[in-house]
Amino acid sequence: MNPVTLHGVGLHTGERVTMTMKPANPGFGIRFRRIDLPEQPIVKADVDYVVDTSRGTTLEHGGARINTIEHVLAACVGMGIDNVLIELDKAELPILDGSSKQFIEAIESVGLQEQDAKRVVYAIDSNIHYFDPVKNVDMLAVPSNEYQITTLIDFNSPILGTQHATLKHIAEFKDEVAPCRTFCFLHEVEYLLENNLIKGGDLDNAIVVVDKVLEQGELERLSKIFNHQNIEVKQEGILNNVQLHFPNEPARHKLLDVIGDLALVGHSIKAHIIASRPGHASNVEFAKKIKQYIKKNKHLSDIPHYDPNQPAIYDIAQIERALPHKFPFLLVDKIIELSDTHVVGIKNATFNEHFFQGHFPGNPVMPGVLQIEALAQTGGILALNNYTDPENYDTYFIKIDKVRFKQRVLPGDTLILKLELINPIRRGICEMRGTVYVGNKLVTEAELVAQIVKKDKR
Repeated sequence: MNPVTLHGVGLHTGERVTMTMKPANPGFGIRFRRIDLPEQPIVKADVDYVVDTSRGTTLEHGGARINTIEHVLAACVGMGIDNVLIELDKAELPILDGSSKQFIEAIESVGLQEQDAKRVVYAIDSNIHYFDPVKNVDMLAVPSNEYQITTLIDFNSPILGTQHATLKHIAEFKDEVAPCRTFCFLHEVEYLLENNLIKGGDLDNAIVVVDKVLEQGELERLSKIFNHQNIEVKQEGILNNVQLHFPNEPARHKLLDVIGDLALVGHSIKAHIIASRPGHASNVEFAKKIKQYIKKNKHLSDIPHYDPNQPAIYDIAQIERALPHKFPFLLVDKIIELSDTHVVGIKNATFNEHFFQGHFPGNPVMPGVLQIEALAQTGGILALNNYTDPENYDTYFIKIDKVRFKQRVLPGDTLILKLELINPIRRGICEMRGTVYVGNKLVTEAELVAQIVKKDKR
């Protein structure tokens, strides 16, 4: 994306603010810069820097504070933006219309740029639960193949009633969630106005739910407060009869807030988030739990998924034709993933293997050197993948480095053999990082260098 600038008013400060979104390098993440402060400090969008959730989500780091970040973060997630620098000349982001819609429109006006880097998405493989007994907030993340969110709100209000909203795919965010505006009850607004806490609030950037009968005198007073000539309330119970974008717009806005606050995890995730009566404080606490889970299980994200029901890319017959190795030294049973930069192979270790009979017969263990050989053979498939006539070439391993054996491999284990290019193949030299997994356990790792050599036709 090219830089794009928006102007607006901070909801709570009432100050005019200019915000500019600028592209950033892969791995940069989402960060804010206060260009109005000395040395222009940068604050990362990270849950560890949250200092206040009373009237929105606020970050602070290095003496710089950033207020009301959730709507722009939701827009970034909804548009698939991983790396961006957001510059501000004030502490608070502009509220605009109280939704994420105008942020998305600004982003679309300049377009997105696809970066030459692998996008890391962390799958939540077990349930993560958060419960606040005081506020009766319940939040749950369950495994899912998509990033999905379901929210439920219940304010014990005859106007709003009980509402729920669901986002089944993040691609639907732009149309189904982004236009949904923030909302509050009239009694809350009156308190905030009396205490000078929403200096930038008006009827154009929030849905105000009227939860009591208003006399004509009160309507006239509100007209003066909001600087509107006429204020009225009809049966819908919305101040000035603002037309809702969706019947459940408040529940959808809560969903928007959940997406924005969970962006503070700092990683893209795959999970179904189910949030009952969420708020910024609970969203942040839940984000901390998710971040802690990812930190604890980060290594699992690199483990290839092996589904024996899926057809192999190379079966044993194809592998035997591609590699010079034959029984009893062919140590790869199938190839399940293959690209220009990586390969994943499978080796099933059974007690019938010849090496188990002579290597620790009373305690059979697969020799480490044969695990490396299995990696090397799998790497041979990767090394020759870019050749149109691989049958005319052989791969010879010329270096093995940083070898570590972390767990025993026993009869009955299924080895998942993964190799990734460390550098592009140049002049026939192929540098690869290899890892061997049994289930979720890393059992062996090494770096291997091979040379691709054309076969001698003699």
